Amino acid sequence: MAWPDPMRAASVNRGGVAPPPPIDIMAAFESPPPPIDYVLPGMVAGTVGALVSPGGVGKSMLALQVAAQIAGGPDLLGLGDLPTGRAVYLPAEDPSAAIMHRLHALRWCMTPAQQQAVAKGLTIHPLAGCRPSLMDDGWLDWLQRTAEGCRIMVLDTLLRFHAADENDSSQMTQVVGRMESIAASTGCAVLYLHHTTKSAAMNGGGAQQQASRGSSVLTDNVRWQGYLAAMASAEAGRLGISEDRRGEYVRFGVSKANSGSTFHGLWLRRNEGGILRHDPSVACRMQQGKTGRAPRDRA
Repeated sequence: MAWPDPMRAASVNRGGVAPPPPIDIMAAFESPPPPIDYVLPGMVAGTVGALVSPGGVGKSMLALQVAAQIAGGPDLLGLGDLPTGRAVYLPAEDPSAAIMHRLHALRWCMTPAQQQAVAKGLTIHPLAGCRPSLMDDGWLDWLQRTAEGCRIMVLDTLLRFHAADENDSSQMTQVVGRMESIAASTGCAVLYLHHTTKSAAMNGGGAQQQASRGSSVLTDNVRWQGYLAAMASAEAGRLGISEDRRGEYVRFGVSKANSGSTFHGLWLRRNEGGILRHDPSVACRMQQGKTGRAPRDRA
């Protein structure tokens, strides 16, 4: 028996939104369901997720690299093979010139074939100064049409896509609900970038679920939350990384995933042009520390 696609089942008509048909319980009993479609490790297609970090750590570059990889670019982050498809990146903070500089830096990490794939599969709409709003029906319609046929749509940053009070649970429920409607109707994963609280940034708590700034709805109501955290001074000391090089390293991980296996965090190193690359040597240093061997600093 064929399984219905719940992401495509809802339809909009003049009377309003028609909910999806009920689940066929006997079909669930009698035949295996299709495999879960993961866009990122632990993040399911057609759901909403968040990437949180303090300002200036590199989440915009990380998001651009993720979108580029999904569009057919290289795996610089150590995420492994990801199903490819169209991707949309919507930067509403940085000007077009900054995005162009990041793309030019990425160029040197790609083969000509990968450059062509990314140019074809990744769409970037620079929205700085355009005041996009999830709560505006016109903008919501545009965002939904933009997400059609895509695997992922990145909103950079969430604060630039609404004018609501992010500490108000009721208002944030509506904002997240608007993103959920986009994801559910298109099957596109919606990933929004957000800042951590000041206390989490200062106390090294960026990897915690509660690190997200504002209402707890911004964590509780999403299916996935990733984080990007700077290397703390104590971590650098344990790993034998000098203080003057500590700022080159950030840790990417998943603090919440409602589906999938545990994703172990990755250490990334910032390279020329701000490009983030997976640095497996940090994991080796951690293992050396566990076995009692003193790690050596690297250039």
